[in-house]
Amino acid sequence: MELTLEVNGMTCGHCEQAVKGALEELEGVHGVEVHLDSGKVDVKYDEAFVTKEKMKDAIEEQGYEPVG
Repeated sequence: MELTLEVNGMTCGHCEQAVKGALEELEGVHGVEVHLDSGKVDVKYDEAFVTKEKMKDAIEEQGYEPVG
């Protein structure tokens, strides 16, 4: 599965790494691509292991705001 999340608050390379790292730690996430310019994060994942809600929680824990 592939999902694009919109995330508010990402402004720099550190933000990108924080969000990417938090998502990559989740079981079932296979790939994360962060686009700072658009505020979007593309996630490749296995829906048997991880849900959109878990991904959003992981992003929130890093201090960023997932939208939608």
